[in-house]
Amino acid sequence: MLQRIFHLARALIVVVFFSGGESVAQDAGADAYYRGKTARIYVGYGVGGGYDLYARMIAPHLAAELGATVIVENLPGAGGLTALNKLYGAEPDGLTMMIVNGAAAGLSQIIEQEAVRYDLTRVSHLGTLSQSPWVWIARPGMAEQTVDNFISAQPLIRWGGTGTIDGSSDGSAVICEALQLRCKIIKAYKGSSEIALALARGEMDALYITDLSARAYIEAGQAVAVATLARTRSRHLPETPTIFEVLTLSPEQTFWLDFRTTLESLGRILVAPPKIPADRLTFLQMAVERALRQPALVAQGEKAQRPIDLATASETLERTQRVISRMTSQQKAKVKTVVLDKFL
Repeated sequence: MLQRIFHLARALIVVVFFSGGESVAQDAGADAYYRGKTARIYVGYGVGGGYDLYARMIAPHLAAELGATVIVENLPGAGGLTALNKLYGAEPDGLTMMIVNGAAAGLSQIIEQEAVRYDLTRVSHLGTLSQSPWVWIARPGMAEQTVDNFISAQPLIRWGGTGTIDGSSDGSAVICEALQLRCKIIKAYKGSSEIALALARGEMDALYITDLSARAYIEAGQAVAVATLARTRSRHLPETPTIFEVLTLSPEQTFWLDFRTTLESLGRILVAPPKIPADRLTFLQMAVERALRQPALVAQGEKAQRPIDLATASETLERTQRVISRMTSQQKAKVKTVVLDKFL
C-alpha cells in the first residue's frame, strides 16, 4: 500500500514538473522575443499634450518589464483616428501599441464617422491607463446652479465646445437629451481654458469637462460645479453629487447617462493590432499591468496630475463591448442624431 502511494506521488510530481516547465518555457519564449527589440507607442496627437506626456511617462517602465527599448512616435491627425487606423492595420508582432482616447474612438465608431477604419472591439486590449469622471460646470452667478433648477426653469443653456467629438460637445449633447433641456452647443472654441474664460465673462453658460480640469476652473472662480456624470463621486470633487444621486431617472434617461459614463470609463486605453499570437499577447498584457502598478510610476503620475487608474485588459475589453457591441442599431442611430445634429 505504501509503495503504491509512493508511485502515485512520484507520478504527480512528474506531471506538475512538466506542466510547470511548459509554462516557464512559454513565458521564457515571449520574454526572449521582446529582449533587445524596439517597441513603439503611437500617440495620435502632437508633442507636449496629455497623451504624449502619458506615453513618455510609462515608456521607461514598460521597457523595463519587456526588456526592450520603447519609443514614442507622434502621428497627429483626425483627432487621433489617423494613428489608430495605422495601428489597426499594423503587423501583429506585439511591438506596436497606441494610447487611444477610448471615448472619442468608441463614439466615432458608433456614429460611423467616415474616417474610421478600425473596430475597437477587435483590437488587442492591453489595459486602461487612466479614467476620469466628467463634470457639468456652470458660470458663476447663474441662477440655475443645481440639476433640479435647470430642469424646472428650462433656460436656454449655451454649452461651449471645440468640435463634434471632443468630449465637451458630445457629452453635453447627451446630458441635454437625457434631461430634455433646452440647449445650444457652440463649437467655436480652441480649448477648454478658452471656454472657462467665456463662462467667467458670462458669454457661455455651461461646460462639460474632466474632473481635474473642472476643479481647476472652480478654484480659479471661473465656474461652479453642478453635477458629476458618474455612478460614484469624483475623488477630486468629493462634495459634488453625481447626477444619479440627485435625480430619479426613467429607463430612457438611465440608458443615456449609463451609455455616457461607460463610454467615458474607457478613458486612455492602451491597445495593439488585432491577431497578436496568444502567448505573446498574454505576456505583453502582463508586462503592461506590472508596469502600471509600479509605485514609482503611480507616484510620478500623481505628482504630474497624470494619474494612473488601472483597469486590466479584460476589464477594458468588457467595457468596450458593452458600449459598442451591445447597442442596437436603433440606439446607435439615436446617438448619431443627438451628437451630430440636435443641439446646434
